[in-house]
Amino acid sequence: MAKAQAMAALMLTVLVVLAASAEMAHGVCNLSSAGIRACQPAAAIRNPTEQPSAECCAALAGADLACLCRYKNAAGVWVRFYRIDINRAMGLPGKCGLAMPANC
Repeated sequence: MAKAQAMAALMLTVLVVLAASAEMAHGVCNLSSAGIRACQPAAAIRNPTEQPSAECCAALAGADLACLCRYKNAAGVWVRFYRIDINRAMGLPGKCGLAMPANC
């Protein structure tokens, strides 16, 4: 019985990780994977560019910034999938002339 419960818990964990991976692979908060990749150089962990590209700014302009704010505490996900420094990433909308939500 305990072995079956442990196996069920393990399977649930695997499913949650797979679901999160799939969500990130297709983008998040109306920001596509291509948009995230366009912003990656300006939010990179190492050697970031000074300014985001026009493609990055266009992608952020169409993104749900309030939704993205909910992901700012999930830095491990951004680092693992996109090699992004979350603090730099949160500064990109401002560099693109976009206002972040007040409660972000």
